[in-house]
Amino acid sequence: MYKESFLEYLRSERHYSPLTVSAYRASLDSFESYMGQQDADIDWSKVNAGDIREWIVSLMRDGSAATTVNARLSALRSFFRYLLSYDYVAQDPTYMVAGPKKAKPLPKFLRESELDKLFERVEFGDDFRGRRDYMILLMLYSTGIRLAELVGMNVGDMDFGARTLRVIGKRNKERQIPFGDELETTAHAYLDARSRVARGDEPAFYIDEAGQRITRNEVQYTVKHYLSLVTTMKGCTPHVLRHTFATQMLNHGADIESVKELLGHDSLASTQVYTHTTFEELRRTYECAHPRA
Repeated sequence: MYKESFLEYLRSERHYSPLTVSAYRASLDSFESYMGQQDADIDWSKVNAGDIREWIVSLMRDGSAATTVNARLSALRSFFRYLLSYDYVAQDPTYMVAGPKKAKPLPKFLRESELDKLFERVEFGDDFRGRRDYMILLMLYSTGIRLAELVGMNVGDMDFGARTLRVIGKRNKERQIPFGDELETTAHAYLDARSRVARGDEPAFYIDEAGQRITRNEVQYTVKHYLSLVTTMKGCTPHVLRHTFATQMLNHGADIESVKELLGHDSLASTQVYTHTTFEELRRTYECAHPRA
C-alpha cells in the first residue's frame, strides 16, 4: 500500500518520468524481495539499518556495480523520507547507512614499447610542424607537465645552463623540473625552426604555423593523432603522457615524494594513485608469466 502511494506521489506531485518511476519501483521491489516478503505487505516500520546494509552486501555479492547499488539505496532513502513525512514510520533507517564508494579508474599510461615506437619509428618530419609536434610529445612525456602548463610556456622558461624547466602550475604555483640531453637537443632543433615562424617578439614557447601561441585544442589534436599510431587505447589525451611519466618514474625507482614535487601535486594522496597503477601492471605481468598464477 505504502509503496504504491509513494510511486503515485512521484508521478503526480513530483512529475517524475515513467522511466524514473519504474526505476524507483525496481529498487523497492529488490528490497522487498531480499526481505523475503515479495508476496505479502512488508512491515516498513520494522525495517532497520542492519537490514539495509545486508541488502547492500547482497547486491554487491551478486555483481551489482557501486553506481547501481547507490541508485537503489537512494530510491529506498527517498521512500523512507516519504513515509516519515506522513508519520507512517517513526524513524528513517537509511539515515546512518552509507552506500559503497565508487571505484576510481586507474590512470591510463603507455607501455615502454609503445613509447619506443612513438619516438623512434614514427615519422615527424624535419619541417617546423614536425619538430614542434615531436617536441610537444617529448616534453609531455619527459617532464609530466599538464596541458595548460605546456600551452602557457614562454621561451625563457627553459634554462639550458641549469637544465631546468620553469613551470607555472595551478594557482600560479611555480616549480622547477630538470631535463636531460634528449629534451635539450630536441628543444634546440625546435627553437631553430620556431625562429623562422614566430611573429616579432612573440614570447610563447610553442606556437602555431601562424606564429602565435598554440591553442589547447591543437595540442590535444596533435597528441591524439600521434598516440593513435602506436596504441589502441581510447582517450589519447596529453594527460596520458603525464600519467606515463609518473608511472615510469616510480617503476624505475623514483621515490613518491620526488614524483609528487615534479608533478606539482598539493598532497601525496594525488600521487599515490600511481603506486596502484604500477602494482596493477606487476599483477598483470605475474598472471601472464607465472605458470601457477
